[in-house]
Amino acid sequence: MAGPNPAAPAVAVPPARRRSRVGKSGAPRRTGTAYLFLAPFLILFGIFVIAPAIFGLVISVTDWSPYKAEQAFIGLQNYIDLFTPGSITFGDFWQSMGATGIFTLLSVPVMLVVPLLLAVLLNNKIKGGTAFRAIFFAPYVLGVAVIGVVWRYVLDTQSGILNYLLGLVGLPSDLPWTVDVPWAWVSLVGVTVWWTLGFNAVILLAGLKGISADLYEAASLDGAGAIRKFFSVTLPGLRPVMLFVTTTTILASANMFGQSFILTKGGPGNATRTVIMYISDQGLAQSNMGAASAMSYILFAVLAIISVINFRLQRERAE
Repeated sequence: MAGPNPAAPAVAVPPARRRSRVGKSGAPRRTGTAYLFLAPFLILFGIFVIAPAIFGLVISVTDWSPYKAEQAFIGLQNYIDLFTPGSITFGDFWQSMGATGIFTLLSVPVMLVVPLLLAVLLNNKIKGGTAFRAIFFAPYVLGVAVIGVVWRYVLDTQSGILNYLLGLVGLPSDLPWTVDVPWAWVSLVGVTVWWTLGFNAVILLAGLKGISADLYEAASLDGAGAIRKFFSVTLPGLRPVMLFVTTTTILASANMFGQSFILTKGGPGNATRTVIMYISDQGLAQSNMGAASAMSYILFAVLAIISVINFRLQRERAE
């Protein structure tokens, strides 16, 4: 009688197959862990961003007011009024859009060029470089209310310290920094640049640290001077960072509110009243929430178009 057959040897699973099985079984677990960590942000983002955006879109097609028991649906009438000359909101809205455009055109180039030059300077090995970075960045940590109140006293026509110092050196001591144009624009742009200069400089400085020193050495071997290196090495290397800084600076300037509200009150007249000031006045002071929401979405569309154009221009330059 024959003995029992020996047990068949176990078939070894190739390491690659074992890894693939482990990877497939571990992927859902890793995805679930990621969503678990993202959950607090997603919840807050949904409550404070997505939900208000949807609600604003809904009330933009109504005559919504907190003092009315029922809100009537009026379709696109709020949007039509914004493009209809002679309507209640047409003139003031586009005047405030023009003021916003003026501020953006005046402030954005300065808030790009000055921080860039400052970042290039701080990127060199200078004594006290860390202290200078902290000094230039310090104003950015202050709130716009603090900045506005401080500079309102500095720029006051009658008792401001700036006019007093100008008088000491024989210059006009009665300049209307906050009550007449173009001085009001000079004040708003100057204060904003002083306030946000450090933030853009720090971002650009981080971008400069990412440019390889080998590129500068190669440029030096080719006989390039400081200016040639700046335009041939520094600016191309900063292109992704400049795209970010340019976009965020344009958006921040177009949404300017606090500086104008505190320093000039939108004056003289309504010359420096930005679109955010007008929207807040219509929505909060006049309780015209439907029209204010429509204005907000028009502003959003304009800024979205500008952002897309900026991205495309930067991409074409990169190619």
